[in-house]
Amino acid sequence: MPNFLLIGAAKSGTSSVYRYLYEHPEIYMSKTKEPNFFAYEGWQPDFCGPGDAEATTNVKTVPYLKEYQALFKNVKDEKAIGEASTFYLYIPETAARIKHYIPEVKLIAILRHPVDRAYSFYSHLRRDGREPLKDFHQAFNAEEQRRKKHWSPVWRYQDFGFYGLQLQRYFEQFDPKQIKVYLYEDLQKDARNMIKDIFRFLEVDDTFTPNFSVRYNKSEVPKNRILHGFISNQNLVKSLIKPLIPAKIRQPMAAKAYRKNLARLKPLSPELRQELIPIFEEDILKLQDLIGRDLSHWLV
Repeated sequence: MPNFLLIGAAKSGTSSVYRYLYEHPEIYMSKTKEPNFFAYEGWQPDFCGPGDAEATTNVKTVPYLKEYQALFKNVKDEKAIGEASTFYLYIPETAARIKHYIPEVKLIAILRHPVDRAYSFYSHLRRDGREPLKDFHQAFNAEEQRRKKHWSPVWRYQDFGFYGLQLQRYFEQFDPKQIKVYLYEDLQKDARNMIKDIFRFLEVDDTFTPNFSVRYNKSEVPKNRILHGFISNQNLVKSLIKPLIPAKIRQPMAAKAYRKNLARLKPLSPELRQELIPIFEEDILKLQDLIGRDLSHWLV
């Protein structure tokens, strides 16, 4: 079983942090990101929103203990053993399940301004062709009807942002010394120092420097959806191009083409951002007391 978990929040830089931790020789990270065992133990998710049938939550969730433990069968002498599942912060039952199985675990959370996080996930789903609404405000307000239709929690743009409520469950279950909370802006401003601090928390060599030149899973939208669909279909790419181009050339070419075909969605309007912030104000005040950090800049 792991001895540390990266528990979220989604769209807060967790994919990049997962990769940086993966590179460390004294850290073993599950090759499967988002196994979701503690979120969905005993139940294979069967969400039915747009693209849910092929999406990570339905396809990669590992809900049974033996299969989950198998994710760590190749551990050798690594000091820190972990995995990253961003639903862990959000799903209410998760903290108690983690406490039951691995009570001494270390927990890492990265939090992003709830409105910015929501818009980033909206952009992410627009990128993947899964968000049908072109207006973010409409999508933000469609949460409850989507829940009733059994769409994945990824469409809960508002609900995912109540970090104070979500983290409270962990502080009730675990010693605060087992929990490290960072802000997305920590990663943006000084990734090197933040990762070094995580290394110290995990008690591994903090002089190791991962490759900070790449940012992973950025929320951008395709310039050309046909090209995006082709590149994203790995089976199709392999079947058509594999006989012609060696993997060591093909894979970097595909990755470069994928990145070049993406463009950022236009920024969220300041007016709408200001309109949505009060929804989270009470929870933000709770959160800053919980983690001991001034979050007044999140309220303006």
